[in-house]
Amino acid sequence: MTFAQNVYDLTSQIPRGKISTYAIIAKALANGKSPAYQAVGTALSKNENAPVVPCHRVIKSDYTIGGFFGETCGDNVMKKYKSLKKEGIDFEKLKTSKKYRKKVTFIDFVLLYPKN
Repeated sequence: MTFAQNVYDLTSQIPRGKISTYAIIAKALANGKSPAYQAVGTALSKNENAPVVPCHRVIKSDYTIGGFFGETCGDNVMKKYKSLKKEGIDFEKLKTSKKYRKKVTFIDFVLLYPKN
């Protein structure tokens, strides 16, 4: 399986109403190596299987929106924001509440993803 396929596999496990970060996915795939955060973003920017692979549910570690389909501003990023908002993600709470961040951040696959 390629790196991108592994990214898509993990991303497709993020349920509606939850988010993850590029860093969490990178760490899950690192197997003790240096995590490739930007490579996760690059793979997701080329995702041809949305919404089966819900790349809109992956955001930056500082809980800001990040990019979408290779763009960091503009209509696509607004589409990502609106999709997450429709799924119940509250970005104001993400900025201010650690308890809320913990509630909506999906990390189970970090523990479940099989190590090679």
